[in-house]
Amino acid sequence: MEAVLVQGAPTSYRCHQGALFELKTIIEKEGWGKGLLVHGQQSWRVAEPFINPLQLKLVKVRYQGECSRAEVERITELARREQVDYILGVGGGKVIDLAKASANHLKQPFLIVPTLASNCAAWTPLSVFYDQNGTFTDYQVFNRNAFMVAIEPELILDSPSSYLRAGIGDTIAKWYEADVLARQLEDKGIAIEISLHAAKLCRDVLLMQGAEALNDQQHRRVSPAFLRVIETIIMAGGMVGGFGDRYGRIAGAHSIHNGLTALSETHRHLHGNKVAYGILVQLVLEDRLDEVNTLLPYYRQLKLPTSLKELGVTSQLDQAYQLVAQAATKPGESIHLIKPTSSAEVASAMEQLTNWLDNQVKK
Repeated sequence: MEAVLVQGAPTSYRCHQGALFELKTIIEKEGWGKGLLVHGQQSWRVAEPFINPLQLKLVKVRYQGECSRAEVERITELARREQVDYILGVGGGKVIDLAKASANHLKQPFLIVPTLASNCAAWTPLSVFYDQNGTFTDYQVFNRNAFMVAIEPELILDSPSSYLRAGIGDTIAKWYEADVLARQLEDKGIAIEISLHAAKLCRDVLLMQGAEALNDQQHRRVSPAFLRVIETIIMAGGMVGGFGDRYGRIAGAHSIHNGLTALSETHRHLHGNKVAYGILVQLVLEDRLDEVNTLLPYYRQLKLPTSLKELGVTSQLDQAYQLVAQAATKPGESIHLIKPTSSAEVASAMEQLTNWLDNQVKK
């Protein structure tokens, strides 16, 4: 049986109206005085009315657009100078990853208030790093989870629906990446079985209720479907890697995402949208066009991208295939966890997907 490191959950998790006041209670119980609040710009406009009433002693720092090693150094230096007791990350995935990486560097506790349901960053003990141009560089898994994740549904409700859609795309990938990795094991063990159950839940809930949740968000309804979808993205999505370790984190779809960052045209598109496209490329590499066909109606309903054109790449497709494929198959990329994969194979899969989809439209 394969040994895995289980980092299943934050120390404490709340998702309901008033969850942030429980965050305040926990900070007070732990005796923490001053915290460093890492936040974004647009998300802070929405979050400020929820955070200010807590009357926490906070030093605020706005992140500068990317989760980079240099940005972590800047934030940790400020935290040392201010002699804070904890890190509080309030924002989307890059803000959260900065908070986690900075807290890890300082060996301090961190608490997370997500303002988006665009990924499982709030739950997972890892950070994804980019350079200052927005190109993926690497990711790092830490030894500790968040001390608390507090989700205020009304706060998520105020986020742009494009982020919820991207979160759905990113989280559907949990099943396809965990499934292909776990298939390599004869005896999966209970932890990986839990990971796979969570991954299948991600796919099934989001395909069945994702469109309803998006509609409810647009109509400003904190509905059962909306709550179920945001918790699936953040909690169930986080559990896949938390219990599955390397068999529940990333495989082909995320490598394709990383490769897409080599194309400047894709930088304005959200992480989860690029991962959603990556699922389809991974399935072609697995010779599973039947599953691509199964997903297409849901992709169209959810308005997830199925082609490079829908990600802003409209010319010189052959060159784009090569650039993405080369970046997606660099040494150490997660696509090789499925099997050693060449750039030529990835470029061919992307071209095959384009041609197959074009034929579907003609039919």
